[in-house]
Amino acid sequence: MAGQIGTAGRLPLRPEDRDRLRVRAAEAVRRARRHGEALAAITVPLPAGADPTAIAAASRRPGEAWFSFEQADRDRFALSALGCVAAIDERGPDRFAAAARRWRALAERAACDDPDGPRGSGPVAVGGFAFASDGGGAPHWAGFEPASLHVPEAAMARRGDEVLLTLAALARPDDVPDEIVARLEARAAELRERPLPLLDPDPAGRFRVVSAMPPEHYEAAVARAVERIRAGAFDKIVLAREVQVHAPAPHDAPALLGVLREAFPSCHVFCAARGDGAFIAASPELLVRREGLRAGTLALAGSTRRSADPAVDDHLGEQLLRSDKDREEQAIVSRRIVRALRPHSVWVTATEEPVVVKMANIQHLATPIRAQLAHPVSAVELAGLLHPTPAVGGEPIAAAAPLIPALEGLDRGWYAGPVGWTDRAEDGEFCVALRCALLTGAVARCYAGVGVVRDSDPAAELAETEVKLQALLPVLAG
Repeated sequence: MAGQIGTAGRLPLRPEDRDRLRVRAAEAVRRARRHGEALAAITVPLPAGADPTAIAAASRRPGEAWFSFEQADRDRFALSALGCVAAIDERGPDRFAAAARRWRALAERAACDDPDGPRGSGPVAVGGFAFASDGGGAPHWAGFEPASLHVPEAAMARRGDEVLLTLAALARPDDVPDEIVARLEARAAELRERPLPLLDPDPAGRFRVVSAMPPEHYEAAVARAVERIRAGAFDKIVLAREVQVHAPAPHDAPALLGVLREAFPSCHVFCAARGDGAFIAASPELLVRREGLRAGTLALAGSTRRSADPAVDDHLGEQLLRSDKDREEQAIVSRRIVRALRPHSVWVTATEEPVVVKMANIQHLATPIRAQLAHPVSAVELAGLLHPTPAVGGEPIAAAAPLIPALEGLDRGWYAGPVGWTDRAEDGEFCVALRCALLTGAVARCYAGVGVVRDSDPAAELAETEVKLQALLPVLAG
């Protein structure tokens, strides 16, 4: 049912909420006079069962940045965000650490509530990082900086049926507290919830699906990579393809998001919209999740297709578990993640054997990895320690990295980079941007890559990219 949030229960801001916001705004202005700027924020409950993504999609202003991050199978977790009161943009090799420092400074001097609610409640920073330290330079990646976290004006976090709304403003020394209150009251009054739009089942016009590079180019790139691996240059390299879907009308990001979250409830389904572009994904791969001194990740490498026949499907999974090539890929990724976490941890543990994880259209080998941190390391800094894993980069990365753009012939932008969120305690989670597409008007750029090792076959690797592309191509191409 469409309408203002208040129609389902009560208005987002009650008189006591306004009073609390006035106190927070006045305190933020005082802190801004000492530090130059400070966040003011309050957190209030929304009606049980409210849909954060639907609210963000229905309430966004024209051209406004918005963000959604969901994993339905994990107690219906969802975090959505509207607007940007502070942009944390960085580039270069230390972009993760620099972004973490800037968010820490804002979070420490925030005048805000300490809500006891879903993860992601309270002030947050949402966004992502390009695969490369200077990535995203191509025109279609405009607005997606090499490191880009937005502090939203409105953020909604859900766990189960509990939903909290956080309203935030960036106060400066000359700001008037009552004006901050009025601005956030106006934003709260704009919030509406209506179901995500449906994809047009019978669009007029034709869709055109084209590879940015001929398939033969990709096979040749794999063959050259295998030669370098056998010559001892490196152990593994991940090579990606770009496939474009040209539609008869602009792609509808909220409608696509609705399809993806229904089809892939175990995946991290997200949309990061900036300027004219919207980056969407249904990613199976968690890069890192931090809760206090606990950190978790998932080493994901090696894949095969699904089958509608359960017996065949199980047989394919068993073959994957027994594949020397895929087991080698998986071991490379697991070892690197453990090695990166160990210097910062009391202990790091990984399962002895990988398991098969089944997605809607593909099966993967996965190794869950957990760590007890020896000292606080922020979620953003942990993402920087782990990125890029050998599942999306190479091993050793220093040797493989220069060859990736040379062999691929494309600007990955945020593809295979970390996308997610962090909160005031510097907890949070970032997934790896896989099974993704960048939407710019009527053009969708889809990306898929595979790990190339000593025994890789170019034709088989090309076929594996086709399997991975099937997560999005059928949805995008009508």
